[in-house]
Order: sequence, then C-alpha cells, then structure tokens
Amino acid sequence: MELDKETFKKLFPNLAREMETGENKVAVSSVRTDVKSGERAVSRNFANYDPDVIDFLRRCDTAEQAEEIIAYMEQRGEISKEYAAKLRKQLKEKGVRSFGPKKEENYYLKRAGLIK
Repeated sequence: MELDKETFKKLFPNLAREMETGENKVAVSSVRTDVKSGERAVSRNFANYDPDVIDFLRRCDTAEQAEEIIAYMEQRGEISKEYAAKLRKQLKEKGVRSFGPKKEENYYLKRAGLIK
C-alpha cells in the first residue's frame, strides 16, 4: 500500500510531524540478524524491576532534589504521608547520601552488563 505525503499527514499527523522535525529519535546501537544470539545478549537482571523512592533519591545530588522526589511521590500516593515524613527526617538529619551511594547515569545498563 502506497500513500502520498499529504495522505500520510492526514492519516498520521503526529507521526508525520515527528518524522519531519526529527523529534523522538531512538538510536540503534546494534543490529543482530541471528535471533538466538540476540536473545542471549539481552540481560534479564532488571526485568519487571520497578524502582522505588529510594532508587530515585539515590540519583539526587542535593537535599532540595530529594525533597522534590519525596513530595512528588507523596502527592501521587506512591508513598504514604508517614513514610514521607520518615524520609524527610532522615534527609534532614543524615543527608541525601544516607539513602545509599549515588546512582550514576546508565546505572541499570551497567549493572546489567549491557554497557561498560
């Protein structure tokens, strides 16, 4: 099925805009033609892993950033008011690094062995 450019724009306006502007590009860093080798390369270490508030706090550089995370997760109902109060107390008394060492960029990819 072939579509001219104008018909494509009418049928898929957002996709056409993204293609024209270059928004939302995803880099492809490797291509595998053999399915078995591709499956072996995929790590399952973090499959179905759902980060919690501590994971997010460990990405913070400052107490202000940590407070924003706590407030946001409390507002969304992802943590209780009581737990938020405990986190704030710990943050005030012991600092942002009391939640654990900083998780650097690409932390999960490095831990999964997908990048060095």
